[in-house]
Amino acid sequence: MREALVPAYTRIVNHFNSETFVFTHPHEGGISSRMDVVLGKGGSGGGNAVAHIHPGTDEIFTVNSGCVMVMIDGKEYFAAEGQSITVPKGASHFFRNAFDGDTHLTVTFVTAQQHLRFFLNIARWTSEYPSYFKPDGSVKLLPIALGLNAFPDHLYISGPPVWVQKALYATLAPIARLMGYRLAIRPASRAERRAIENEQAFAE
Repeated sequence: MREALVPAYTRIVNHFNSETFVFTHPHEGGISSRMDVVLGKGGSGGGNAVAHIHPGTDEIFTVNSGCVMVMIDGKEYFAAEGQSITVPKGASHFFRNAFDGDTHLTVTFVTAQQHLRFFLNIARWTSEYPSYFKPDGSVKLLPIALGLNAFPDHLYISGPPVWVQKALYATLAPIARLMGYRLAIRPASRAERRAIENEQAFAE
């Protein structure tokens, strides 16, 4: 098994969104990646409930306790304890707590891509670089451009064409670096990607 990106069950609190990331399975190499998310009362996920897409993977929300609302292509879906909601790849979505208390979710991405690294990066930003965020909890343009350019085809905002976003992020990423913005965790190197892909192929 590959070295864990962080110790198992590392918890990082996003105070902006009343959202806690729990990295329950911090190893890469399988066909899927997953983590837990705990939403406090009124809490939301997905970039402060900004509608977005994952073009290369399905996303599965499994409720361990509480209740979640997942908006998919403009339609609300609810899941309570023991139930799951699948967001097909490319579908516009966001999610929020629909329970008067904490909601505990397991979030699974199939295929894995580098979603563990991507969300670990966002999670660490919330605690280590809070200045990267606006008061409403959304990430400022330059750091999010840096992150989305570093992890292409992982997440895009719903609405603008993907090619426009790719061009914008590629243009702004070097400016972000010049302005001092930094990734909390880098994408896998080419050699690491090959090793991960080989492990994923073996797992299949």
